Amino acid sequence: MAENKLYYGDNLDILRRYIEDESVDLIYLDPPFKSNQDYNILFQERNGSRSAAQIKAFEDTWTWDIGAEEAYRETVEAGGSVSRFMQGVRSFLGETDMMAYLAMMAPRLVELRRVLKPTGSIYLHCDPTASAHLRLLMDAVFGAANFRNELVWKRTHAHGSARRMGPVHDILLFYTATDDYVWTDVRVPHDPDYLSRHFRYREEDTGRAFQAISLTGPGTRRGESGEPWRGVDPTAAGRHWALPGRVLERLGIAATTVQEKLDCLDDAGRIYWPAKQAGTPRLKWYADELEGVALPDVWTDIPPISAQAAERLGYPTQKPEALLERIIKASSNEGDLVLDPFCGCGTAVVVAERLKRKWIGIDITHLAITLIKHRLRDAFPDKVIKDERVIRGVQYDVIGEPVELAGAAALAQQDPFQFQFWALGLVDARPAEEKKGADRGIDGRLYFHDEKDTRKTKQIILQVKAGHTGVKDVRDLRGVIEREDAQIGVLITLQRPTKPMRSEAASAGFYESPWWQKKYPRIQVLTVSEILRGKRIEYPPRTSVTFKQGPKANPNKTHRQTNLHEGQGQGST
Repeated sequence: MAENKLYYGDNLDILRRYIEDESVDLIYLDPPFKSNQDYNILFQERNGSRSAAQIKAFEDTWTWDIGAEEAYRETVEAGGSVSRFMQGVRSFLGETDMMAYLAMMAPRLVELRRVLKPTGSIYLHCDPTASAHLRLLMDAVFGAANFRNELVWKRTHAHGSARRMGPVHDILLFYTATDDYVWTDVRVPHDPDYLSRHFRYREEDTGRAFQAISLTGPGTRRGESGEPWRGVDPTAAGRHWALPGRVLERLGIAATTVQEKLDCLDDAGRIYWPAKQAGTPRLKWYADELEGVALPDVWTDIPPISAQAAERLGYPTQKPEALLERIIKASSNEGDLVLDPFCGCGTAVVVAERLKRKWIGIDITHLAITLIKHRLRDAFPDKVIKDERVIRGVQYDVIGEPVELAGAAALAQQDPFQFQFWALGLVDARPAEEKKGADRGIDGRLYFHDEKDTRKTKQIILQVKAGHTGVKDVRDLRGVIEREDAQIGVLITLQRPTKPMRSEAASAGFYESPWWQKKYPRIQVLTVSEILRGKRIEYPPRTSVTFKQGPKANPNKTHRQTNLHEGQGQGST
């Protein structure tokens, strides 16, 4: 049984039904919020513009209605600090969109607190529109004493904004369950400009860059720290000897007196003597001995995903893998369990897998689950060894998806949109990119290439029917593929096709692939039952370009992040 889990469904229900108390080491969540963005858009048009295909998840998240009222009442009636906070904030906000959002988030955060280990951490990713309200809610759930940081991530480059300063950053609220939490003290490289300015000396024999830092501190002292050494009297300059313990420890210097320690440093070649005879000796601090910069609470060194980046999958709120890598490395160890209850396109899941953590991902849309499956398959492909053994790239369980006909029928009755997305995902298709309200007889598309000229993209048109179907549906599909100049049309049905439907499909003839020199039925009718048993669309193999392929995961890859900030003066580590 795979330890990793991918859940389809409402995360509140999933958390309550499946996730045990104090079982998770690290939680990252990026919950949707209405901030002049459409979080329901998952894909882009082929020309780069936004798709109008909508997913109806969370469509009422920001509207005060009976659902928001019920969520509010449930939280308030549970009592405690969260109840008091929700009562107080409602008296201030009233029945607004923001109040509806907090009513949705409150019970989810309570459940996340329940599943977090005492040594665990949680990072809530949001934009400034909601960050102030969410921080107060997080104080109520996790305790103000367990607040660690309000992290600022510069997510985009400067851009204009009407009548206000350009918004360029996101907020990450970092809380822990207790004071005894995992912290690995992740460091990042120093800014190259800082190194070139402060480490400007080089040893002639080794070429090592170093900084000459003071061996004295302000003020005079009695005793050996104020006594002269090799003709240099610190007291005369109003100072005293102040030797860096870290360097002494690294060199194994355990001499008794200050002057003996200075002798040892000089014998080790760690004393820099200025050219002027009257100059004060200084310590050689080598650039290659720096431990890196401790993470600050402002992150400017992780850029957004560029339009050309290999990891860009067309998901509008997709976060860079480097961002999740930093969080996961800082607050967990190998083998720990990472949870993302709003996993979207699965960045946290993929990075956790690459960093050898266990993971749980939850999403409310079948389309997102399909996208994550593709991303995991692309990032961690199966490997065939010489003896024909197959090593699976990544093992995980998917929970909440239909696995038999009765479950598919129940999903179709409960939510036709999600049934459609799920059925398309079974055959690796993506939802149609039609304008809202335009019924053009297209539920999904598949793209492929089967000519030497890869600019000639071919397409398959898909229709999904959960109710009664007949020969008219096949004729309609035939008309659509002719209108769209598509090569193949596929009708996916819950019901078994009639004999006239099969005959009508056969009369459409074949599409012949110029590259493979093989014929494929132009109209194909597949039942959900057949697909669940392994039957697939017949079309040229290994040529689909429907989903953008994500990069393969390199377990040895570490995202290099620089220019975080400069050092804090001489001797900074």
